[in-house]
Amino acid sequence: MTLPPSPATPPSSTTPSAPPLTQAPAASSPSPSVSFPISWLLDHAAAPIKFRALVDVMKLTNTAGDQLSALPLTHRPALTLAVQQQLDGTWNHAMLSVPSPRAEHFEGVGTITAVRRLLEYGWEKDAPPLTHARRVLFRLLAEDDDPDYLFELGSKGTQDDDLTRRARAILREAAAAALAQAGYEGDPRLRGAARRIVERIGAYLRSPLAQKPFVRVGNQHVLPPEAAPPSIHSLLMLAYMPLFRTEHHDAMALLQHHLSQPLPRQEPIQLYGKKAIAQPHLVLGDLLSNRNVADADVPFAITWLELMARIGFLRKNDNWCKLFDRFLDDRDAGGVWHPHKGTSVARSTSSFVWPMYPLEDHMAGDERWTDVTFRLGLIARLMGRTIDPV
Repeated sequence: MTLPPSPATPPSSTTPSAPPLTQAPAASSPSPSVSFPISWLLDHAAAPIKFRALVDVMKLTNTAGDQLSALPLTHRPALTLAVQQQLDGTWNHAMLSVPSPRAEHFEGVGTITAVRRLLEYGWEKDAPPLTHARRVLFRLLAEDDDPDYLFELGSKGTQDDDLTRRARAILREAAAAALAQAGYEGDPRLRGAARRIVERIGAYLRSPLAQKPFVRVGNQHVLPPEAAPPSIHSLLMLAYMPLFRTEHHDAMALLQHHLSQPLPRQEPIQLYGKKAIAQPHLVLGDLLSNRNVADADVPFAITWLELMARIGFLRKNDNWCKLFDRFLDDRDAGGVWHPHKGTSVARSTSSFVWPMYPLEDHMAGDERWTDVTFRLGLIARLMGRTIDPV
């Protein structure tokens, strides 16, 4: 594919920044430009990465023709995923499940997970599979009390009211995140759900619980039922709602402060009725606090940095900026990323990462490095740094 001419001055990110806290900004001088190996990616990457490198990083949408816009539809794994959708608009009558590591063709994938994956592949929200899934996602926002709409989070026997409320809250936030990523920020149904989510998070962050979230129950420290810290799904929702963030700047400032705090030693386990239930989707502090955490799960580290860049928090956190620059330092002279140690493929066990990584359909030769190389360029673009195509 021929690379279209790049614009003379790449546009900066339009993601608004959260209001500053009292701490000093991470850097006051202009950030250096970031080289982006677009020619290498066009030679080695899969179709979705080529497309998103051109559109999301190089910002070539104005010069794109039919060949470029059709590029995501040429990726066989994306087509395979799309045709597995069922007649009711869902995948496997599930929402958040991810395929097992042994799955070859997305067996067991859930609807929200599949929708996010197709969006990451570069599919437009008006593509038939995504419009077909839209109805069920909006129904989740409406707090539907149909037991069937608990999907895999429901129980086959008598429904426990506390656990039912938990399941509906998780699915509501995850559906809101998928719809926001698809581009429905202006839809009043999504905005209403987002407002309720942010008001609940804001109330928690203003309460004494945010400073001391755990209570002792028996021999265990747990979150009380009323605790409502942000979830990874609510963060993703906010990442794709820039106008909404500016309307709730007070809550965004509280959220920025919360995400910069050290992570508690206790796992997020919350009390529901008489049951203590693990809440791995809740975010109780900084999930990327040091280099060891980044090296242990590179795909999650990149995902977190992209998430923070989209929300506008990355530039305000000196530690995250240093970790991002360290990933940039791990690139070779041509701008291609390689692991800091060894040559093995970067892998993740995080279910949240699965829709985003890897977008390649096989990881044998140079394809091992295309995903992270592309994401580093995307993060730089979201931060407002100048992109130098090479």
